[in-house]
Amino acid sequence: MNAPNRDLREIVREEPVMRAQILAVLAHGPRTIPEIAAEIGVPSHEAVLWVMGMRRYGHVAAVKGVNDEGYFSYEAIAKTPTRAPAARDESENRA
Repeated sequence: MNAPNRDLREIVREEPVMRAQILAVLAHGPRTIPEIAAEIGVPSHEAVLWVMGMRRYGHVAAVKGVNDEGYFSYEAIAKTPTRAPAARDESENRA
């Protein structure tokens, strides 16, 4: 997909929306960045920013090995919600 370059801040601002769309695509199995970009209708150079950010923060992971065109495939990682530490009882604070 050939699209004009947008300001990086504008691309990053869309990250929460794009994360949901990318995870929806990856729910059907591993995809390369060009495949992800085509399915969500954005240029590959924008999709790579979102996918790499998601990789950094543990939302997606690269599948081992590259395809015939030299692209890695990425898959969604099931994230378990973290629990906040339990509040301490006031009597424990005085001990």
